[in-house]
Amino acid sequence: MKAQLTLCCLLLYGVCAAQNFEGVIKWSMTNEITDPKLKAQMEEARKKMNDPATQAQMKEMQERMKDPQMKAMMDANPQMKAQMESAMKMMQGGDMNSMMPTGFAIKIKNGNSLTSMEGGMMGSNETLYLKDKNQTYILSKDSKTYTMVSHGNEGAPKMQGEVKVTKTMETQKILNYTCIKTIVTVTDKGKSIDQIFWTTTEIKDLDLKSLSNQRMGGGQSMFYEGIEGVPLKMEMTMPQAKMVMQVTEIKKEVLPNTTFAIPVGYTETKLPGQH
Repeated sequence: MKAQLTLCCLLLYGVCAAQNFEGVIKWSMTNEITDPKLKAQMEEARKKMNDPATQAQMKEMQERMKDPQMKAMMDANPQMKAQMESAMKMMQGGDMNSMMPTGFAIKIKNGNSLTSMEGGMMGSNETLYLKDKNQTYILSKDSKTYTMVSHGNEGAPKMQGEVKVTKTMETQKILNYTCIKTIVTVTDKGKSIDQIFWTTTEIKDLDLKSLSNQRMGGGQSMFYEGIEGVPLKMEMTMPQAKMVMQVTEIKKEVLPNTTFAIPVGYTETKLPGQH
């Protein structure tokens, strides 16, 4: 999940650096559990969720949420209420995979972006970035709320571990763009994670190089020096799983300015720890 968030943030901030592009970029996301032990645990969890006794407990929890005191507490925090209802609905369905996103779409105009997830527990949320304010917001369609997110780039610690960027001669066509394979190996405390970036230099109005000095939480780099072009496919191999994200559509079109604004009627909420 953390790896997914890392790559999603990379893409989000990547389109924020877009110079002239206006339109929509769609991505698919696939996850494969490769560790036998984790596979067995996931299967056991799936069986437990589908067990009649567990399903009965889920229904009981839903009934408890109708209690006046519980209802008042949930109504006071509409964002939490929406997330809990979404999670319980998926758990009641008994499908663990339904909790994972299957893709997302990014709308871009004048350096602004709106990212919408497809599927998973965050499917009702959107991420809005406004370039003129250099500010990111999480929008919840279910609860009609928005939350400001700190970028946390200034004063961030340097990324720990050794990063090795290896450009290869291998190419692949993605949406008719020629992409070059670059392997990034991050080694920290004796453990290595390989990331494969398939990038193209044939899209002139998108630029990601400005991200090489930006950081996310914990000092994780959002982009690596030595990678050229725009990533259209990314693969991450970890000890327990493999994740692949790939562009499925790049559509240039005129988008209304109202797309890149907090919707009317949304109220602000705070992240845990915020004041």
